[in-house]
Amino acid sequence: MSEVLTYENFTADPFLDWQPTDETKGAKKVLEWAYEAYGNSIVYACSFGAEGMVLIDLIAKVNKTAEIVFLDTDVHFTETYALIERVKKRYPSLQIRLKKPAITIEEQASQYGPELWNREPDKCCDIRKVKPLEETLFGVDAWISGLRREQSASRRNTNFINKDERFKSIKICPLIHWTWDDVWEYIRLNRLDYNELHDKGFPSIGCKHCSFAVTSDEDSRAGRWRGFGKTECGLHR
Repeated sequence: MSEVLTYENFTADPFLDWQPTDETKGAKKVLEWAYEAYGNSIVYACSFGAEGMVLIDLIAKVNKTAEIVFLDTDVHFTETYALIERVKKRYPSLQIRLKKPAITIEEQASQYGPELWNREPDKCCDIRKVKPLEETLFGVDAWISGLRREQSASRRNTNFINKDERFKSIKICPLIHWTWDDVWEYIRLNRLDYNELHDKGFPSIGCKHCSFAVTSDEDSRAGRWRGFGKTECGLHR
């Protein structure tokens, strides 16, 4: 490509008409393109779910010193924090950092009342996830996300390369063609660590107050923010 895609000059996904046939369904090629195009001006915002384990492993094969950011809301499951420590040991050269919100849980309770997630989950997500990601992406050309088209109706039109209106950036989604079975086949074949909550019926794992197990006939986002008609934290709107 003659110039790096930015929010300002983005017109269309350069991979839009490409039908990947490789074993990673295009993920590795897209990552290679992304790191060649953006160099150090790209970050992977990782939730450390099953898709995250796949992407971390693929990224480590493409760029061993890539920057990976976890939005640490201070209310994640202990299993998630334990997984992050295991991943750091497995991939010591990756730059994994935890990004916290501007205010603590105690300060949030003082300003907005206790357990804001039970009353205004959108507000809580904005404070503890959206704003921190805004800060993380400031001055960065592109970011990587583990979105898959299969996950929910709101994600079915996701492309490999997307113009991100929310964060005025380029959002790269290497796993759009992967199924849930593909994710777990890769984890098994490569003997990757993963969050133990996946074995307890949690396909999507976020904050402990807003993530629940799902039944076999529900989609993977059904366990998020039950009772609020909400399936997204605001990062991917």
